[in-house]
Amino acid sequence: MTDFEAFKTHALKVFPSLDEERLSRFEAMGQIYRDWNDKINVISRKDMDAFYFHHVLHSLALARCFDREGISPDEDFSILDLGTGGGFPGVPLAVMYPKWHFTLCDSIAKKTLVASQAAKALGLSNVEVVTARAESLTGNYVFVVSRAVASLDKLCAWIWPRLGGSLFCLKGGDLAQEISDLVRLRHIPAGKISVWKPDCFPADEYFDEKFVIKVEKNYLCSPIREKYKNIIK
Repeated sequence: MTDFEAFKTHALKVFPSLDEERLSRFEAMGQIYRDWNDKINVISRKDMDAFYFHHVLHSLALARCFDREGISPDEDFSILDLGTGGGFPGVPLAVMYPKWHFTLCDSIAKKTLVASQAAKALGLSNVEVVTARAESLTGNYVFVVSRAVASLDKLCAWIWPRLGGSLFCLKGGDLAQEISDLVRLRHIPAGKISVWKPDCFPADEYFDEKFVIKVEKNYLCSPIREKYKNIIK
């Protein structure tokens, strides 16, 4: 069984509503990234054989989180993928949510080239790719997503003025320390920070310490709210 066939079998159990159009895009994704990775190394070459589980399914853990939160796939949401690299988690999520608009941002041009070309090859009209630092962005986003980009404190410092709803991060490591720093430095109540072990992962040690972290914005302390009062609603 190929990596994609194993992924498809697993994904249909986790996301039974997946249709042929989305599955065909996921299938095409593997060769597109393999071809681009031969030119510009954005994924570890030894990891390409596990592309669908280590990169696509890992990204789709956020889709399971959105399902869990009751977030509608039919709304016209604007999503920022911060530090997208070659397009993760943004490209797989854009396939899953064709009605949402995704802005994929990274400061490294060779990475955004791969992300933009992959989105183009997949026919994803709901994706915009920008080469920029997070601090320079001017758009507003309902959700911000990221995958192993920076500490929670840094992520919130970069995107808080542009965020309307919640930040969702795919992270591992010393989460207790990161959350402690976030509470202390950004004055975000600990009760508004959630840690969730996604239920879409197969039994594999690769996923043992991989989690989704959710940080709700709409519970800011008053000093930060006052600073961004013209942006925050």
